[in-house]
Amino acid sequence: MTLRAAARRLHSLKTVQPSFTARTFSSTSSIASLPRDAKPRTLKENSLPTPDPGPESTTAAFLNDRTPYMVPTYVRPNPVFVKGQGCYLWDMDNRRFLDLTAGIAVNALGHCDPEIAKVISEQSETLIHASNLYHNPWTGALSKSLIDSTLESGAMRDAHQVFICNSGTEANEAAIKFARKVGKTLDSTGEKHEFVSFYGSFHGRTMGALSATPNPKYQTPFSPMIPGFKYGTYNDIEQLESLVTDKTCGVIIEPIQGEGGVNVATPEFLIALRERCDQVGAVLIYDEIQCGLSRTGTLWAHGNPAFAPKDGSKSAAHPDIMTTAKALGNGIPIGATIVTEKVSSAIKTGDHGTTFGGNPLACRVAHHIVDRLAASELQNGVELKSSQFVSGFKALQEKYPDIISEIRGLGLILGVQLSEKYASKANDVLTAARQRGLLIITAGDGCLRFVPSLNITDEQIQTGLRILRESFEAVFAGEA
Repeated sequence: MTLRAAARRLHSLKTVQPSFTARTFSSTSSIASLPRDAKPRTLKENSLPTPDPGPESTTAAFLNDRTPYMVPTYVRPNPVFVKGQGCYLWDMDNRRFLDLTAGIAVNALGHCDPEIAKVISEQSETLIHASNLYHNPWTGALSKSLIDSTLESGAMRDAHQVFICNSGTEANEAAIKFARKVGKTLDSTGEKHEFVSFYGSFHGRTMGALSATPNPKYQTPFSPMIPGFKYGTYNDIEQLESLVTDKTCGVIIEPIQGEGGVNVATPEFLIALRERCDQVGAVLIYDEIQCGLSRTGTLWAHGNPAFAPKDGSKSAAHPDIMTTAKALGNGIPIGATIVTEKVSSAIKTGDHGTTFGGNPLACRVAHHIVDRLAASELQNGVELKSSQFVSGFKALQEKYPDIISEIRGLGLILGVQLSEKYASKANDVLTAARQRGLLIITAGDGCLRFVPSLNITDEQIQTGLRILRESFEAVFAGEA
């Protein structure tokens, strides 16, 4: 009963208006809408605009009552977010934060987009779930939209069919299974089962996807991994002949590594990888879960002109399988595995399945989102906004040349790499930014990652850059 009451009271926070700012929030205005047992004894003042909630805060009381029941798989800062709108989030003390994380590249159209909310509302009153034992109007509609939009964009030239699932990890699990099945059709002895991925990659947390994620931090606690996985060095062409062999059934790669530090594959590496896969009959998989769906300014990252060979001697490399999720649902859990006919012809009834994947609610939402993300106006805006961010990052690098070693990325998946000496300070920058009303995240070793909503405004970009400068000044005082 207590939790239900708390949920009802928190739901009433939908009346919070976006006029609340980090500097003008009122603690009393939020308390009336919170669970009774979450009211603070006192609320300490702090000179920072949005200091992390202290032990006597509303937030601390709320968390102390709830977190003991949660498996501790994450270490989180104290703010509890209860409302989002556009590029902003509000916590339960009505403090506003400019969000340059977009739910880790999920909310490409911002938080609580009104058109998406309307679609969710309409479909939730029509049909939410009927199982994959039956057809529904939206699984096929989304699949067709993904194929049509992909082919029209000039990416994945042989895109043919789609498997709809619930997340990026599940999309990659399907890709791994499909590649293994293709290997079995080519070599019935089972010898063609090996899988290749690359250091710095992140493909998910389930055992198959985790086995393709060569990071000891993620793998060691759950080892041994699934057998048959080999790892190579990103952008190293010379290794491919010995790395990808006749025993390789599949190769998975992110055209832009997100979690690994916003590392961009070279066109030459992707072309060499495509050629080597063709030579040995391996399936090439592009994981575009974070970098796809217009985040680079084109529908799919590998279709961006940046991945075309500089000398024009060869065409850009296209995959046999491509996985997507994150922005596909803008917060509604959904993923998709897009395959060529060569791959789908190897998949038979019963080879794979999902209980919730393809449900009409998620698919109708994603169908709406794909249409909007494929719009040229939005994609052209990504390029302009990217240049604004990069210009601001370069200005910051000029001020802190010994601290910022590199600016990486494409479109609105960007990384500001701190030099080796200062890499350990990345989390300090995150904290300083958060306490000034800005949310950013890290990637790799000492890389600040920026993956904002694609419809972020010029004014919001400038606000974010200003707060970032202030955060650097606070963390690196005297280092400029």
